[in-house]
Amino acid sequence: MTESTTSKRFYISTPIYYVNARPHLGHAYSTIVCDAIARRKRALGFETWFLTGTDEHGQKIERSAKLAGRTPREFADAIAGEFRGLWDKLGLTYDDFIRTTEPRHMKSVQHLFATLRDRGFIYKGSYTGQYCVSDEAWIDGPAGTVCPDCGRATETVSEENYFFKLSAFERKLLEFYEANPEFMGPESTRREVMSFVRGGLKDLSVSRTSFTWGIPVPGDEKHVVYVWLDALANYITALGYGTDQDQNFKKFWPADIHLIGKEISRFHCVYWPAFLMAAGIPLPKSVRANGWLLFDLSKMSKSRGNIVRAETVAEVLGADALRYYLLREIPFGQDGNFSFDALVQRYNADLANGYGNLVSRVVNMVHKYFGGVLPDAGVATAAETALRATTEKALADYDAAFESLSFSEVLKSLWQVVAETDGYLTANAPWKKPADRSDADHSALQARVLATAAEAIRVITALVYPILPEATAKVWRQLGLGELADAAKNAFLTNIRWGGLTPGTTFGEPAPLFPRAEKDAVERMQNIEDQNSKSAIEAASNGEVVEQPEKPASPEAPKVAAPVAKPVQEAPKPAAPPAPVAPAPVPAAAAPVSAAPIATSPDLKGHDFSRAETAATTEGALAPEGVAGGPAAESDQITIDDFIKVDLRVAQVIVAERVPKADKLLRLEVDLGYEKRQILAGIAQFYEPEKLVGRKIVIVANLAPRKMRGLESKGMLLAASLPDGNPVLASFLEEVPLGARLK
Repeated sequence: MTESTTSKRFYISTPIYYVNARPHLGHAYSTIVCDAIARRKRALGFETWFLTGTDEHGQKIERSAKLAGRTPREFADAIAGEFRGLWDKLGLTYDDFIRTTEPRHMKSVQHLFATLRDRGFIYKGSYTGQYCVSDEAWIDGPAGTVCPDCGRATETVSEENYFFKLSAFERKLLEFYEANPEFMGPESTRREVMSFVRGGLKDLSVSRTSFTWGIPVPGDEKHVVYVWLDALANYITALGYGTDQDQNFKKFWPADIHLIGKEISRFHCVYWPAFLMAAGIPLPKSVRANGWLLFDLSKMSKSRGNIVRAETVAEVLGADALRYYLLREIPFGQDGNFSFDALVQRYNADLANGYGNLVSRVVNMVHKYFGGVLPDAGVATAAETALRATTEKALADYDAAFESLSFSEVLKSLWQVVAETDGYLTANAPWKKPADRSDADHSALQARVLATAAEAIRVITALVYPILPEATAKVWRQLGLGELADAAKNAFLTNIRWGGLTPGTTFGEPAPLFPRAEKDAVERMQNIEDQNSKSAIEAASNGEVVEQPEKPASPEAPKVAAPVAKPVQEAPKPAAPPAPVAPAPVPAAAAPVSAAPIATSPDLKGHDFSRAETAATTEGALAPEGVAGGPAAESDQITIDDFIKVDLRVAQVIVAERVPKADKLLRLEVDLGYEKRQILAGIAQFYEPEKLVGRKIVIVANLAPRKMRGLESKGMLLAASLPDGNPVLASFLEEVPLGARLK
C-alpha cells in the first residue's frame, strides 16, 4: 500500500458485492479491513475516500428475481438495502455506496464503453459456447459440460457479441508488472496472475444479447454490457468519470488500493488494467487480495451455504469484538477460520480479561486513590523504563506493520504491551501497602505506577483505534481526553509519543468495555443463526428473497470468467476460449483451527524421500512404533493401501509456545507452503519452544482435528521413539520444499 508523496489524499475500495444473497461474514471481513485502513488514514491527516457498493446486473439476477416473483429492480433493491443497512449497523465509515443500477454508474459505463470502441479496442463478432448462468461465466467445453466451479449444468448459447482486444495487452501488462512489483499482492496472487498472462491472453466478450437486465451498449441497445466490464468500472464511475461531475475523479484517481477477494484477482489484475490502458486512464496503485474465510462446519447449516451473519456476532458481543477477532486471527492475504468457540475464547482472553480489565483497574484506582485526577509519576525506576521501552517499540513498529496490512502483527505487538502493563501493575501492587512502607512512600508508588500504566493505555488506545473504534472512544473519555472522533479529525495519530497524558488530567467515570462472555454466548449466537435459517426457509416458501447457496470460503460471490471471442468472419480471429477462473475447492469438512488460519490444499505432487523409523507425537501423548526400540508386531502390520492413506508432509515451525497450565503441551504454528495450521504436541519436556522455530519437521497432514485445552490441533508431528521414551523429531539432511509429501 503506497501513499502519494505530493498530496495527502487516499482512495480505498472494497469489491462491490453481488446481490445474489444477503451479506454474510465474508463480506463483512473485507469491508471491515477497508474501514480500519480508512480510519487510520483519516487520523493521519489524509483526505480519504472509502468506496463500497453492490453489483446488481446479469442473467442470474434476472432469473432469480423471476423465481422470487419480483422485478430485477425490486430484487436488487432488497439485497442492496441489506448490505447498506449492515454496514451502517456495524458503524463502517464508507464515503460512498455505489450501485451498478444507479443512473450515474450507467452513464459512466456507457462513456467508458464508447471510449474503448472509439479507440479501436472493441469490435463486433459472434460466439457459440457453454454458459454457466449461476456464475455468469463462459465455460470451455462441449454441450453438456458441467461448470467446474459450481457443478451446475451449463447452457449452450449462440449470440452476437462485442469483443475487447485483450490479446493486444499481453506484453504491456507483463512490462507493467515488472516495472511495478508492488501493484498486486500477496505474492501468491502476483505469481498466479503473471503465470496466467504469460500463458497467453485472448479477446473477451464484453456484451450480451440473450437477456436485458444490464446497461445498454451505447448506439446498439439490443446489447447489454457484460457484467464484469460493468462491475469493474464502479471504481471510476463512483468518482464521476465521464461526466461533468468528475471532481472526485480528478482528486482521488488513481486508487491507492483495491481490496478484493483472491478469487477475483485475475479480473482486477488483468482485465481491469487492460481496460484502463485501452481507455488512456491511469492504473490503480495497488490491488490486494484477502484470503477466504472458512467456517466451523459442525455449527453451520449446509442448506444455507454455511453462512454466518455479522450481525449475529455484533448482537451478542458487539461490533468491536468481531473486528478484533477477524483482524487478529486472520493474517491478511491468508485463508482463515471462524468459529463461535474461537471467537468467544479470543474475546474473553484478549478483550474482557486483557485490554478491558487493564483499563478498568487503572481508571478505578485513579478514582479511588487520587479522586479521579491523574497524579505526577515522579522519577521513573527501571520498571517504568522497561514498560516505556516496550510501548515505544510497539509505537515504532506500528506504521510499517499497518502499511503492509499486517493487522495480526499490529495487534500481537499491542497486546504484548497490554500484558506487560498488566504484569507491571501486579508486580508493584499499588492497592497493597506493606507494613514497613510509609504512607508517603506508598502514595508516591501509587502515583508512579498508575500514571505510567495510564500512559501505556493511552498509547495502546490511540494505536488500536482504527480496529476498535467504539471501545477506544470510551477509553479516551475515561482518560479525560475528550472525544476520540475529534482527535481523529485533527490527525492525532501523527503526534503519538510517550508522555502525552499530563498530570492533573481529570478522568471520566469508569465504565465497562467488554463484559466477560458467559458460557451461553456460543449457544446464543448459534440460536440466532438457527432462527435466521428458519426465517430464510419460511421466506422462500412465500417467494421472498433469500440466500442463494454460495462458496462457503469466499468473502464474495465469484463470477468465474468472461467469455473469449469467436467472432464472425470479418473480425480478427482470436484464439479458442480459455479455461475459466475458478476458486480452489474448499473441503466439505474443513475443520476449524482457532489460533491459525487454514487454507484449502492445492493438488501438490509428492516427492520421494527415504523413510525414517518414526513414531507419532501429538497432544501430550507419544505413540511409539510398536515397542520402543523394536519393530511392530506382525499382527500390527499394515498393507500399502493402509499406508498411502496417511498424508505425510514437510512443514516448518514458525511459532512455538507453551500452553498455559499444561506442562507437556506446546502450541505450534507450522507452514506447509500451501497453508499454515496449528498443532498441539506433547514435547514441552523435551524441546525448548524458541529452539523449534525455523526447524523443518514431518507432520501427518490428514489427521482428524482434536481439541485440547480449548485449542484445536490439526495434525501430528513425527518423531523417533528412543529406548528411554524420549522423542527425537524427524528431520532432513538435504534441503526439501515445504509441503513436499513423503512416500
